[in-house]
Amino acid sequence: MNPPIVAKTNLSVKSQQFAAGFLLVAHLAGIIGLAWPVTRPYFQLVTPINLVVSATLLLLFHQQWNRAFVFFLMFTFLLGVGIEVIGVHSEVVFGAYQYGETLGLKVMEVPLVIGVNWFILSYCTGVICSQLSFPPLVKSLLAAIMMVALDFFIEPVAIFFDFWHWEAETVPLRNYLGWLAVAWIMQLAFVYLPFSKKNPLAIYLFMAQLVFFLILGSIV
Repeated sequence: MNPPIVAKTNLSVKSQQFAAGFLLVAHLAGIIGLAWPVTRPYFQLVTPINLVVSATLLLLFHQQWNRAFVFFLMFTFLLGVGIEVIGVHSEVVFGAYQYGETLGLKVMEVPLVIGVNWFILSYCTGVICSQLSFPPLVKSLLAAIMMVALDFFIEPVAIFFDFWHWEAETVPLRNYLGWLAVAWIMQLAFVYLPFSKKNPLAIYLFMAQLVFFLILGSIV
């Protein structure tokens, strides 16, 4: 039996279009602001705010709220922050790296907004792959691979703008293997927990982030 419904989102098509347009414009502004040295410091400061606003819009357009979804939300946030704390202090999970100052408030040397980012990526890719006609295990693996693929494009941008930095000159293979393992755990939770897998903003936010990092990656 599914957990009882707490709330159901019922927003208009116009509001969906406005939110999608806002996300695309915000990411385009971020590309221009970060690419231009004069405005770069200011746009670096608002990077955590952009992630929080993006996550808030996703949550507003989630189709149904129940206990399973709240659990998934908290699970991805806490697992994301927790595994990063272990990673930063042990160098076992992803390799030897440290966070810079761009992503804001830290707990145990890990920015809290990183947990928000893990939720955004796992949720968006999960929603996208949920529409495919594959068994749940295959969907979860494909979504996890999408997360790793996006991280591949995130890395050069993150290093340049002081999101984080690696002790080695190149990103270690261990990072991508660690990402795949953590991402798959999150995707298994997404697939098997009984909550709605529909969100009209998920594809727009994922594509906005992909274009954002592809363009900035070509510049830096």
